[in-house]
Amino acid sequence: MSTPSNNAVVLLSGGLDSATALAMAVERGFNCYVLSFDYGQRSQTELLAAKKITRDLDVKEHRVVRLHLEDFGGSALTDNSIDVPDHEEEGIPVTYVPARNTVFMSLALAWAEVLHAQHIFIGVNAVDYSGYPDCRPEYIAAFEQMANLATKTGVEGERLTIETPLIDLTKAEIIREGTRLGVNYGLTVSCYQADDDGRACGVCDSCRLRAKGFEDAGVADPTRYITA
Repeated sequence: MSTPSNNAVVLLSGGLDSATALAMAVERGFNCYVLSFDYGQRSQTELLAAKKITRDLDVKEHRVVRLHLEDFGGSALTDNSIDVPDHEEEGIPVTYVPARNTVFMSLALAWAEVLHAQHIFIGVNAVDYSGYPDCRPEYIAAFEQMANLATKTGVEGERLTIETPLIDLTKAEIIREGTRLGVNYGLTVSCYQADDDGRACGVCDSCRLRAKGFEDAGVADPTRYITA
């Protein structure tokens, strides 16, 4: 059996939550290998934000993988014929991208196995979130179980843990923690439909949750809005 490393794979979208999760992984002393995805999402500026964030934090490597989830559509984030709603929706919203976190974590799992990394960090949250089924603790637990059954390293004893340091935090608590860690939230982009300059719409669900988080945390909101 190989000697376990101190490597970790960290999923980074370029948004507030994933940037905070990355900063927490760095603080814990992991060698952070960061993975972002160009999956055909409506706003590409979050990927530019991800690159800036990794330059601002101590990471070993940052890779951006191109996927074509827009070929399937089924989400307002990957299908331009579906409008991003400007009001809170009941149930699972149209901004849910089918199987997105499962696809992302499967690829993170592949890289983790190559790196002998026993930790994958993902910034999912089950408190102040949009109701996505692949952000729930029971989903994370099921994926972790699957990962340890489905990989050579898992079978040989290098148990993998899916790290979800934000899972039980409110948005305000996340922002306070990131502020303590020195995360530059001005670099992050959370908006579902940010413009080419990275300015947020201010009306989508993600924008509303973000703005309320800064207000509740008592931290100045550095977000640039289209209407500003």
